[in-house]
Amino acid sequence: MGRRSIDESTVLTDGPWKHRYVDANGVRFHVAEMGHGPLILLLHGFPEFWWAWHRQLPALADAGYRVAAVDLRGYGASDKPPRGYDAYTMASDITGLIRSLGEREAVLVGHDLGGMLAFAAAAFHPGSVRRLVILSAAHPLRQRAALAVDPRGQLSASRHILAFQLPRFEHVLTKNDAAMVGNLMRHWVGPDHADEAEFADYLRVCRDAIQLPQVALRALTAYRWALRSALLPSGRRFVKLLQEPIKAPTLQLHGSADTAVLPRTAQGSGRYVASSYEWRVLEGVGHFPQLEAPETVTGEILRWAKE
Repeated sequence: MGRRSIDESTVLTDGPWKHRYVDANGVRFHVAEMGHGPLILLLHGFPEFWWAWHRQLPALADAGYRVAAVDLRGYGASDKPPRGYDAYTMASDITGLIRSLGEREAVLVGHDLGGMLAFAAAAFHPGSVRRLVILSAAHPLRQRAALAVDPRGQLSASRHILAFQLPRFEHVLTKNDAAMVGNLMRHWVGPDHADEAEFADYLRVCRDAIQLPQVALRALTAYRWALRSALLPSGRRFVKLLQEPIKAPTLQLHGSADTAVLPRTAQGSGRYVASSYEWRVLEGVGHFPQLEAPETVTGEILRWAKE
């Protein structure tokens, strides 16, 4: 049997949303967009793409919002340039997207990597971020601290990031139809959801998406920068800018069964927020709350966006 053909059409799933391309920060981004009203910008994590939010898009649009789920730089149908995977540039992508979508500000909803970038965007460009909703992520400074002081906890949970530093590891990631991606995601999902047909379907599309040309390499480039950044001028600049307290009201949603970003790691993020802050644990949920508890997550986003 020949290898399946995987191209950008793989990630341009039809639905009630509209697919479009938006130029921002020197890169062409793909977004899936619905609705009219104040902007909610949805930011996916690793190893996903805009489809991470397919359960939220229609409900948020029906509630009176303009909702855009973006493929981050290097993912999905967005551009995959060779540079720009430092966290400062990727955070600036987000605020650039807000402007390119014709808005002055947005509610940012970020999951995993998207959550860390949302924190950074709010610190660097506070005038562009009205409110924050963070899923399955820690503030970047809290994440760094946890990696240093919790070797049996967060460092152990993040050992895949150490493997990502190895040369040509993108080929390992995509080997055997991206089997490693499937294994990681099965480990991270909550035990009550691991055997669900919907999650199996989600694994399939994410394994396909990571096999798009250049995606695995670009995704790993961001993680390589993150680990090595302490030795780089760009990393020291990033840490200095992150000292700025978050001024946007922030809601954190975190699964009690998250094995990728431990709840005790993420919970410490509140110390970096100078505005109103709320922490909520979703019992029995793993690393993918928007898929594992979609109605709860949608309801919480709407509650926070309206306040």
